Amino acid sequence: MDRHIPLHALPEEIQKMSPEEKVCKYCGVSYLILHEFKAMEEKVKAMEKELKFYQGSIEREKRLQEKLQSLSQDFEQYKIDNESKIERLSMFFSIIYFERKVLKISIC
Repeated sequence: MDRHIPLHALPEEIQKMSPEEKVCKYCGVSYLILHEFKAMEEKVKAMEKELKFYQGSIEREKRLQEKLQSLSQDFEQYKIDNESKIERLSMFFSIIYFERKVLKISIC
C-alpha cells in the first residue's frame, strides 16, 4: 500500500500545538493522519468489492474448462460424423455415376 510521505515539514505553528489541539475529541485520531486513514478506508472498501467479484472465480473457471472440454469432444464427434457422411455421399455419387455410364453404354 502506498504511504504518503510529505515533501515539506509541518509549519512551526502546527508543531508547537498541544496534543489536545491536534486530536479529534470524538474519535481520538490525530487530524494529521485522519485524511490518510480515510483514504485507507476507501482503499479497503474497494479491495473488498474487488474480492467479492473474484470470489468463486476458481469454481467458474473449472465449470468453463469442463464446458470447453465437452464442446471440444462434441466438435470432434461432429467432425467424425461429417467425414463419415461425406464418405457415404461420395460412394453414393460414385454408384450413380457408374450406373449412368453403364446405362448409357447399354442403351446405345
